[in-house]
Amino acid sequence: MTNSSKTYADDLLLVQQALSGNKNAFERIVQHHQKSVARTVVGMLGNTADAEDVGQETFIRFYHAMKQYKGEAALGTYLTRVAINLSLNALKKRNKHRWLDFDNKTAWQMADDDQSTRKDEKEVIETALKQLEPDFRSVVVIRLIQGYSTKETADMLGIPIGTVLSRLSRAQQKLKEMFNLTTHTHGQR
Repeated sequence: MTNSSKTYADDLLLVQQALSGNKNAFERIVQHHQKSVARTVVGMLGNTADAEDVGQETFIRFYHAMKQYKGEAALGTYLTRVAINLSLNALKKRNKHRWLDFDNKTAWQMADDDQSTRKDEKEVIETALKQLEPDFRSVVVIRLIQGYSTKETADMLGIPIGTVLSRLSRAQQKLKEMFNLTTHTHGQR
């Protein structure tokens, strides 16, 4: 059994146990998927206060809709989809076209070694991501930052694979243009 199929089977078992009233099972679901959901919402919202709220709401929504989860997609994929949708709703509520600054203690904070270089790189990346439209940003966060496959990204966003590839290509082009304007070449593609 591969690691991902074991995780999938473990998640299904935990969902069944949670549905049977085992509170520890739901807590284990949250513990197992909390970091991934946090990376997703911080990547989308860029604000840890909003991200924390949306992250909590993701698990609350799942708890109340757990009976509808049939295991057609991996639980991590399902939760990421919920987190993306809630993040997009939060962005709409903000009614802004710019992204708020990331807090210094984001869920995907980089390692402390070589701090000044890392900080500069992080600021460049954050600035560039803030300038992407939500449709492009969501693809970049899921596909490149979270590391999901193109198919998983398409499934999470409910769009065709070709649209994911197109948005990813356009986002990468926009990011490349932004990096060329704001930084010197650091061995990037």
